[in-house]
Amino acid sequence: MDDARQPLIEIAGVSKHFGEGEARVDALRDIGLTVRRGEVVALLGPSGSGKTTLLNVIGCIIAPTVGRVTLDGELVYDNRALRGDLRRLRLDKIGFIFQFHNLLPFLNACDNVALVLTLAGRSSAEAQERAVELLDYLEVGHRKDAMPALLSGGEAQRVAIARALANSPRIILADEPTAALDSKRAGIVMDLLRKLAAEQDACIVAVTHDEKIYDRFDRLFHLRDGVLEDQEEEVS
Repeated sequence: MDDARQPLIEIAGVSKHFGEGEARVDALRDIGLTVRRGEVVALLGPSGSGKTTLLNVIGCIIAPTVGRVTLDGELVYDNRALRGDLRRLRLDKIGFIFQFHNLLPFLNACDNVALVLTLAGRSSAEAQERAVELLDYLEVGHRKDAMPALLSGGEAQRVAIARALANSPRIILADEPTAALDSKRAGIVMDLLRKLAAEQDACIVAVTHDEKIYDRFDRLFHLRDGVLEDQEEEVS
């Protein structure tokens, strides 16, 4: 197989339940999923279908009850956690983008991005240089000194994407990334994410209900009652 198409996410036999006995809820049931470099895929389904739970398992925020999870070639779970420092793994390999940008209101755009880099051990000068580079790449560098309250919705989301990309993650997870944007801005953000996946040798997994962006994905995966439907839909 061409190395450029090697999987960045491999999930096999993953189930997740909460509670026990009569109170038990099966959020995920025997999930299998593979996402390769350069792919942009969507997780679809009604509320309560398990989409966000699956995203959180991939992001190492919650552990599966059973199953195997391999991220960027590293086996992370195999019916138990195989790595103690999951915070470091998230910092090194995974970028998160949310529906609301969640920028720190007391830091300007540049400092919001640079903070992630300083947490990873970069010097202040290195962090600032990388932050400016990313903001310029996302065509919002002219707003680097602006506070979040003064950014438009599209600008704030671009800063949030820059923050997610700060440590050059191979896996980018997005939870309703365009829900707060109008159709035009939603299309721009999704085109940007597709560009990032191709140019950064990364993959993107997004939870979305936003039908106007379905054509921007390579594949659509449907969940219902914690079950991933057998046939994923390839977008033409």
